[in-house]
Amino acid sequence: MKGKYKAAIALVLLFVLLPLTLLMTLAQWVPTLAGIWLPAGTRIALEERPRFTRHSLNIPDLRYWVDDCQLAWLQNAELTRPSRWQLHAGALTINSACLNKLPANNTPSTAPRTLSEWQAMLPYTWLTVDRLTVSPWQSWSGKLSLALTPDIQQLSYNGERVQLEARLHGQALNVNRLALHLFDNQPPFTLGGEFTLPAVPDGWPVNGHMQSTLTLPQQPGLVDVDMEWRENEGQTIVMSRDSSDPLLDLPWQVTGEQLAISDGRWNWPYAGFPLSGRVGLKIDNWQQGLDKAQISGRLNVLTQGEAGKGNAVLTIGPGRLSMTDSAMPLQLTGEAKQGDLVFYAVLPAQLSGSFDDPQLAFTPGALLRSRGRVIDSLNIDEVRWPLAGVKLTRQGIDGRLQAILRAHENVMGDFRLHLDGQAQDFLPDNGEWRWRYWGDGHFTPMNARWDVAGRGEWQDNTITLTDLSTGFDQLQYGTMQISAPRLVLDAPVKWVRDEEKPQFSGALTLDAGQTTFSGGSHLPASQLKFSVDGTNPTDFQFKGALSADAIGPVQVNGRWDGERLRGQAWWPRQSLSVFQPLIPPDWKMKLLNGSLYAQVAFSAAAGQGFEAGGHGVLKSGSVWTPDNEISGVDFVLPFRYRNAAWQLGTRRPVSLRIGEIVNQVTAKNITADLQGAWPWSEENPLILSDVSVDVLGGKVTMQQLRMPQHDPALVRINHISSSELISAVNPKQFALSGPFDGALPLWLDNPQWIIKDGWLHNPGPMTLRIDKDTADAVVKDNMAAGAAINWLRYMEISRSWTKIDLDNLGVLKMQAAIRGTSYVEGKSSTVNLNYTHEENVFTLWRSLRFGDNLQSWLEQHAALPQVRCAKGEKCEEKQ
Repeated sequence: MKGKYKAAIALVLLFVLLPLTLLMTLAQWVPTLAGIWLPAGTRIALEERPRFTRHSLNIPDLRYWVDDCQLAWLQNAELTRPSRWQLHAGALTINSACLNKLPANNTPSTAPRTLSEWQAMLPYTWLTVDRLTVSPWQSWSGKLSLALTPDIQQLSYNGERVQLEARLHGQALNVNRLALHLFDNQPPFTLGGEFTLPAVPDGWPVNGHMQSTLTLPQQPGLVDVDMEWRENEGQTIVMSRDSSDPLLDLPWQVTGEQLAISDGRWNWPYAGFPLSGRVGLKIDNWQQGLDKAQISGRLNVLTQGEAGKGNAVLTIGPGRLSMTDSAMPLQLTGEAKQGDLVFYAVLPAQLSGSFDDPQLAFTPGALLRSRGRVIDSLNIDEVRWPLAGVKLTRQGIDGRLQAILRAHENVMGDFRLHLDGQAQDFLPDNGEWRWRYWGDGHFTPMNARWDVAGRGEWQDNTITLTDLSTGFDQLQYGTMQISAPRLVLDAPVKWVRDEEKPQFSGALTLDAGQTTFSGGSHLPASQLKFSVDGTNPTDFQFKGALSADAIGPVQVNGRWDGERLRGQAWWPRQSLSVFQPLIPPDWKMKLLNGSLYAQVAFSAAAGQGFEAGGHGVLKSGSVWTPDNEISGVDFVLPFRYRNAAWQLGTRRPVSLRIGEIVNQVTAKNITADLQGAWPWSEENPLILSDVSVDVLGGKVTMQQLRMPQHDPALVRINHISSSELISAVNPKQFALSGPFDGALPLWLDNPQWIIKDGWLHNPGPMTLRIDKDTADAVVKDNMAAGAAINWLRYMEISRSWTKIDLDNLGVLKMQAAIRGTSYVEGKSSTVNLNYTHEENVFTLWRSLRFGDNLQSWLEQHAALPQVRCAKGEKCEEKQ
């Protein structure tokens, strides 16, 4: 009995310990057992021991190797059976490169062939992989979910770049949704449809109908895609909802060896100008996979502009496209026309690389050219872009980038520009592009030649202009000529295109030689130095200083915000004598004393134009000329400029004060105020007021002159000394003493008059003396007037009244009535003299022969109305 118990205990221990031992050694015996059914050269490796729980089997790490290449890697897998088998895996990674290392199997296969046979073998299963990754297409990874039964198979795949929902029932495949995110920042490409799969799943679906609504890049609305086929023929049509013409119409045929698209049409009206054309494509050996398929085709592009029609042809292949290593020759040849521009292209290229990292390399002979008119006045004679050796990849542009431009503008002149640089994996804000540029041309409006040269680079997010030199041999406009202005860099212009901390900075200098003006005046060599500091070329501050020898420096600063330029300028106080070079030598004017300073704020924008406002001040100015000495000049000019109009005097009027002007007549205490608009209008008149000058012992004043003028401006003459006036004019024929007053109504925009109904009179006694030689000459030449002239040799005027009219042709009319007493040889007589005179004052001012004019008048018109003899003498009345 004891032996039987021992045997029973041993049997129990065997059934208990053996499963435990097998569980503990799964990592050792399962790969060996699986290797019996795996292809030769492949194996399974368990890096960690699987674990059994009450309801599941956990496999932390399982790898499938083909020789030394890891084909598949399963992580954190769990197998359970709540109601059906359920496999859940944390991650499954498949390396497609290892598929080529699988050994060929030449033995007849006993595996199922038809789709229904495969479906009948499927268990009721749920399969979930949280992250499925197939290299080298890691960006298409996502979550895979399968629900399998022999009757219905459902698939769901959800990743960042692709989403798929599909259902297979027998041979009927229903794709509920397929979404492909092909372009960043663009809506996905989506489609859905119903398909009939072949009984043996080794080829194209025998029937199908697919419809989709999607958004294409650069297309404003939705487009509808309709694809339908029966057996070996079908058609794909892409329609825009806002157009009756299809964007794409592709009839196609498919056989076991070839997929062909013949006489396809396409139309693209969304590129700023319409494009259209035909397309043909052949894919041989298409069922052997993409890597072995041979692709060839032809696409032509039709364009039309004001310069006519253009046709370009893109030749494709023959070559192959591969997931890993494509080899596809391409060539674009022909011309395209947009507006007045014509583009010519001969662009042979080679497409290589994988789908995820394609490379387009332009081969020798690749050249893109253009000519035509960009705007109404700018004509492109030729622009050339040699592209041989340039490569395009996902990383960017690599190779030598060149451009050669020849153009002319009808008014401004012609020019040539060259750009030559080297790019290395360059895209905006990524990679590197270094360049140099040079050029020259004519600037016809100012009879000048110009040139430019420099260097720069674009390194990642930083654009740097390292060298710049541009200028003119001269600038000539009218009688002004600027000698050799040139702009150079003092410090590199740098633009850091960083989203968080953008920066834009640099420093420049504009040098110009002597500037000459008409008459021999000149501005000494000038220099403008300025710097910029901001975030980008459309948002920066600037500051600088402008000087020309002793003139200046004028401090300038401001800001540019991409739409408006704002700034301020300060002219420091400096001596008026520094402006002496600006005075033509022929003027013989010397600037002596005084100081000048100014301040201006300005603004400029496209819709606004140029605006400015500020003030200038001249203090204690003094000027000497051979004929004049001007001293004590104070001038204050507040102003605003806007819409091509000046507002003179803003918070206070423009003020002019002159202490003294010494000439033939000395004028003192000259004052004038000016306020208003230039050009003036009824709404904004220009007003000259408080004009006053002390001259000839009296004063001349004008209270107000308004433009446009409705009333005359009254010029008042107060107590002017006639003797000082005669001394200034210095006629030898007569002498006059005593004060006179008057008023001259002044018109500036009257169609006929300058002075109308002006008058002069003497408030006190005046004395007239005619030179003895003049009187004797009159008596000798005109005996009839001789007796009367003798009574005018000396006359005391008690009352005079003169009416003055002056028209805008310069014709002066004077009507004078003079009453006085004449004393000749001890005799006195009352004289009533009526004087009428007409003369062109413009001619008179040129001649300044007052005495000769008076002598001529006396000879013709002198007469005495009555004569009174001295007491005790017998006299006769003479007329």
